[in-house]
Amino acid sequence: MRIRFVPVAFLGAAVTLPIAWARWFSPAMRGWGARPNDIYRPLPGDDLVADPDIRHTRAITIAAPPEAIWPWLLQLGQGRGGLYSYDWLENLAGCDITSVDSIVPELQVLAVGDIVSLRKGDMPAFLVHAIDPGRSLVLVARDPSTGGPAHVDPDVPMAVDESWAFVLEPDGDGATRLLVRGRRRTRGARLDRFAWSLVEAASLPMERRMLLGIRDRAERTAGNGLAEGAAPA
Repeated sequence: MRIRFVPVAFLGAAVTLPIAWARWFSPAMRGWGARPNDIYRPLPGDDLVADPDIRHTRAITIAAPPEAIWPWLLQLGQGRGGLYSYDWLENLAGCDITSVDSIVPELQVLAVGDIVSLRKGDMPAFLVHAIDPGRSLVLVARDPSTGGPAHVDPDVPMAVDESWAFVLEPDGDGATRLLVRGRRRTRGARLDRFAWSLVEAASLPMERRMLLGIRDRAERTAGNGLAEGAAPA
């Protein structure tokens, strides 16, 4: 009886797990914290990756004005202010990240073309594509072999076009919405798409923690009355 039940259980799992993924987990993963109108409406940087295979829009409401949040975005990156996520988990992978809890004046300078790295050694890393102070920061994936923006290459496994945008929008009563949109176009190979889907799934807890980390820091500094570029006492 038990022997007969096992194949039926595997068959049931094979049918129900993809359905559950498509109906519940995948939408939640792609739209954590986002409002219904946030998911597909245009945001800065969307034009950089047309027809993405993988995309997400995640968001959080922060009880602080945009000028209290913007300094934390300017500091993003390994060797800078960190990623405000799970440092210990990132460092298990050799990222060498330490997230700061203060606004560091010397890290408040960021320009188009600068590198925002996720790991020591600048791989993986992003390039600053556009900056609209107090409103949006748009990053594009960096090709480690050229130092320029990465592009899909059909002969290079895991090659992608990728953008990562951080957008601040006033939300009334002194609050702000921070939206993070990722868009990724792969080579289209099955193995690549599967591997990048795993990366996307892993990004949810890390990016969620980042958004919470930025929120907590910005609300604290706003409560202390700190201006942009000022360091806490």
